[in-house]
Amino acid sequence: MFIALQRVLSTIAACLALASAAQADWSFRSGNSPNAFIQAGNMTLELQCDRALFSPVAYEDSQDILARQQLSFRFMSNGSTEAAAFHAGSINTEFSIVNDYPVQFVFIDQSDYSFILNQLAQNAVLNLSRVEDETSYGIFSLKGSSKAIKSLRTACASSVSISQPIETPEGIVYCGGEGIKRVIEYTIQDSSRGPWDAFVTVNGASMRAMTSYSYFGNTQTPRGFEVALLAEDRSEFLVFRDGQRNWIEYGDYTYEQCN
Repeated sequence: MFIALQRVLSTIAACLALASAAQADWSFRSGNSPNAFIQAGNMTLELQCDRALFSPVAYEDSQDILARQQLSFRFMSNGSTEAAAFHAGSINTEFSIVNDYPVQFVFIDQSDYSFILNQLAQNAVLNLSRVEDETSYGIFSLKGSSKAIKSLRTACASSVSISQPIETPEGIVYCGGEGIKRVIEYTIQDSSRGPWDAFVTVNGASMRAMTSYSYFGNTQTPRGFEVALLAEDRSEFLVFRDGQRNWIEYGDYTYEQCN
């Protein structure tokens, strides 16, 4: 009963947020991790180069999305007409919780993310809802989204064109991931280069990272742990070596040495 009431209240709050969202434009932030974002009431939607993050009104909504492993992106040409939709699920999207609250969506096929960005740029309203019953988690105005997404794409393309040719990770290659197939490599550079002293390549796409040898702090360090690679897109790669075995833990998956 309590959860059902929370759901009703969250949906009402999301609908009310549309009124305030109409007054809010999308914004763009440049830097090492460029992003386009909008804040409406107590909700935030952030778009990065290869992923999206959604902070709903209630923490319970984040947990509900994670448990269901589903979310529908419904793009409205106006307040009531659906122009397009994308249903994110475990077969095409990796769901996770970051920083204890926002839900992170990493799209396995980047063409899916490109479709989402295109629809965000050309429609009027976004409704993030359940797939099966259309219960809304959040509604966002898309006012100013076209300009913000254009800036995001330009910044992301520039970052890739500059960083990838400079450093090509060489050494151990990690493969696997069960449901999420990836090929991962990394290199650690001279620390005199500054905080970004490593490069990680995932499926051919490179990004800078910081090394952390004290990642677990005062907590007992797992056997075989060598270093944590904290990438500029906020992803974390934990590198392990135990005897003849080498592996990386990324998200909920393990990637074993494959070369």
